[in-house]
Amino acid sequence: MFLEKRAGYRWCLYIVLSPPKGIGRNLGMQNFIIMHEAQIRVCVFVGIFAAIAFWELIAPRRFLQVSKIVRWANNLGIVVINTIILRLLFPTAAVGAAIFATSYNFGIFNFVLWPIWIEVLFSLIVLDLLIYAQHVMFHAFPTLWRVHRIHHADVDFDVSTGVRFHPIEILLSMMIKMAAIGVLGAAPLAVIIFEVLLNGTSMFNHGNIKLPQLADKWVRFVLVTPDMHRVHHSVIAEETDRNFGFNLSCWDRIFGTYKAQPDAGHRNMAVGLEQFREPRMQSLWKLILMPILNENRGSPKIDRREK
Repeated sequence: MFLEKRAGYRWCLYIVLSPPKGIGRNLGMQNFIIMHEAQIRVCVFVGIFAAIAFWELIAPRRFLQVSKIVRWANNLGIVVINTIILRLLFPTAAVGAAIFATSYNFGIFNFVLWPIWIEVLFSLIVLDLLIYAQHVMFHAFPTLWRVHRIHHADVDFDVSTGVRFHPIEILLSMMIKMAAIGVLGAAPLAVIIFEVLLNGTSMFNHGNIKLPQLADKWVRFVLVTPDMHRVHHSVIAEETDRNFGFNLSCWDRIFGTYKAQPDAGHRNMAVGLEQFREPRMQSLWKLILMPILNENRGSPKIDRREK
């Protein structure tokens, strides 16, 4: 009954977002996507999370510092809160923006006659560059850093870190993506693929896993690997401001933010933020309040970006 009501609700949203009959393109595909987008993403999320978690279990890259049960309860608790808030405020999210833009012929791609595969590929590249730029921005501006630092305050680095973001950051990121999708006129198919890839690669490159050395060398020419992104979670500020990419690794090389390895090595490096290392600062409640917390007991004020 719940699923039937949910499907009916999403169908109503689709009708509201859709133009009069005969306007727009690919309405059948758009309808299918908006009706099944959530199910697709949940299935992929659970599958990738389980696969990386199993990999971490049988071949961990590093020894964890705190209880995985406690950390995962808090990190996945944030995921639940984010999902509820996002679905309440943006029921159709980025896919809805793509359907709206496509149906009303908004955006660049609605004025060019490209094959769908070129449109999808170009959309993936542009949106990935956008996520890189957004990530840099969240490190560069003190107010945005306050929101983003919940992600860096995790004292361990594993698959659950890849989904640990503050609700405010999730909402801001969604609005940025929706605006970009409107400008591009990206197809719903491209947005679905991008969202699935972004979520999946985030869990992969935050995994407490290690690719074989030769494999890591070749994979990171295209994609961000766990060893590459782990550098970004170092407690050392100069390393935190490196390797911002989430999916494609080329942006860090192009814009000069690439660092191959942490100075202390992957097993010996410390991850997290110095002022949020106490166990009491890792509770779900503290994570929610982290953007407004000024100091940890016995630690310096805020962080280097606000000095």
